[in-house]
Amino acid sequence: MMAAPSAAKGIKVMTMGTQATDDDMPAEIDFSKGERGKFFRPGAVLNLPVYLEAEVQAYLAARAKARGIDVAQLVNELLKKDIELIEAAK
Repeated sequence: MMAAPSAAKGIKVMTMGTQATDDDMPAEIDFSKGERGKFFRPGAVLNLPVYLEAEVQAYLAARAKARGIDVAQLVNELLKKDIELIEAAK
């Protein structure tokens, strides 16, 4: 395995195109009964979390509460308006 040493604590990091070998796995981890693709779902949609700065989150939470809506709904509305402005300026 070609591992790049991490700047933090000497952790080995897998890089693109590298292959792991059995030597890299601790002996107590047994995948002999593992099933490849067991949890794979074609077409599954992954919603990535978005982490906001504390002051931004507090501001948006207060605005959402005042409007009686969820923060996610408010953020989506704001982003959609920004997208419209960006597209209109093209």
